[in-house]
Amino acid sequence: MNTADTSSGRHCLVTGATGYIGGRLVPELLDAGHQVRCLARTPRKLRDHPWAGRVEVVRGDVTDASDVAEAMRGIDTAYYLVHALGTGRGFEETDREAARIFGEQARAAGVRRIVYLGGLTPAGVPEAELSPHLRSRAEVGRILLASGVPTAVLRAAVIVGSGSASFEMLRYLTERLPAMITPKWVRTRIQPIAVRDVLRYLVGCADLPDEVHRTFDVGGPDVVTYVDMMRQYAEIAGLPPRLIVPVPVLTPRLSSHWVGLVTPVPRSIARPLTESLRHEVVCHEHDIAAYVPDLPGRPMPFAVAVELALQKIQDAQVATRWSSAAVPGAPSDPLPTDPDWAGGSLYTDCRERGVDVAPNALWRVIEGVGGDNGWYSFPLAWAVRGWLDRLVGGVGLRRGRRDAHHLRVGDSLDFWRVEEIDPGRLLRLRAEMRLPGLAWLEMYVDQDAQGHTRYRQRALFHPRGLLGHAYWWSVAPFHAVVFGGMARNITRAAAQEQAPVNSREAKGP
Repeated sequence: MNTADTSSGRHCLVTGATGYIGGRLVPELLDAGHQVRCLARTPRKLRDHPWAGRVEVVRGDVTDASDVAEAMRGIDTAYYLVHALGTGRGFEETDREAARIFGEQARAAGVRRIVYLGGLTPAGVPEAELSPHLRSRAEVGRILLASGVPTAVLRAAVIVGSGSASFEMLRYLTERLPAMITPKWVRTRIQPIAVRDVLRYLVGCADLPDEVHRTFDVGGPDVVTYVDMMRQYAEIAGLPPRLIVPVPVLTPRLSSHWVGLVTPVPRSIARPLTESLRHEVVCHEHDIAAYVPDLPGRPMPFAVAVELALQKIQDAQVATRWSSAAVPGAPSDPLPTDPDWAGGSLYTDCRERGVDVAPNALWRVIEGVGGDNGWYSFPLAWAVRGWLDRLVGGVGLRRGRRDAHHLRVGDSLDFWRVEEIDPGRLLRLRAEMRLPGLAWLEMYVDQDAQGHTRYRQRALFHPRGLLGHAYWWSVAPFHAVVFGGMARNITRAAAQEQAPVNSREAKGP
């Protein structure tokens, strides 16, 4: 816990701390003098965050009443920042049940306030006509407002910030398509808001008077269309003007496929985002300013928000990304220590090579895998595997990296997620592509008895049923090229990186 004096601050519970907004809200609350407890299904995902040592982390799930009850003990303000976006059928019921449990346990624990970030819904549109995504968010807000605990529901449209799904969608569509045929929703008026303003409002809600119990529309000063946003983005990014031709035939479903092909955002997330843009989403009040006053230049204009987001990306200072949250259906349990997996099958492919470099030179290459650096073997095979994953609704290979040089537990890395990292020694990745089983890839820096550096690599696969066994044996013939080439090229890259250092040392001062 933070050892600073926080007697004047609130005790805050943050759910969704492994996600995009929650991971950014925690340090803001700490800087405002509050004490923070995080409820997380997988606490180790928070281990490597810069603020991890300043918070209390408890293991639990928002759908488990006993977990939530324990997390609520001694809490003043409870932030509800979870949503079953992109989880497939049944997500509305999951959201409904989780919100009900959260509200009931907050009331039982005597929590002073609930704060929820939801979606801005269009005025005058029957709820039945809303997208399932917006409809569920509106229902969650109503459930929390009916909990008997003073509640503030913030409703935002498109959130603009480095790493947000909405911003990544805008960025890649604009950068990759100088000319495009677009669905008619690109002409819909929307009111985007900078992520910095969203966080400012969320933090401010911790100190709302007890009698404040309502929804607030939050947005930036600009009301624009998606076409306007793409054109402004192109201008700010120094791109030539984009040719944009809207047509009425692209449905939200077709749009999500189109977005999924062009951007890193998979269609399971792209579809609710595009569906939410069918109707005008514009703020109808700005009452939040009475409690969290506007500052000079705040809320910030759309163009300024884009400039700041691009600068963060350029400076490799993206704190969280849309992919920070786990992929629904992906395994969440770590690699078992039992090599036989309690009697089950566990296929392995092991590679080992010696390399005449310092261990830290080899580690720098290992920690830099993926993203723009690629996977050091047979790029076409990796690309094809990524495209196949996208075609069946997976995340594909284009999520890239949060940071070009450093990784932390929980980071998404193309179609992998960092499950464990022991700096200088071990990187373990867990597969999040669509597979008939569970898969991991481990890369080690080791030394032999003579002190020579060795690279060890292990791919593991636990098949699910007959299809899983068939999958392993169908791809096994390619392992020598893919995994063998990977081990060979990683060690070669480490040697090449070490060579200039040795050359400079040999020349002397």
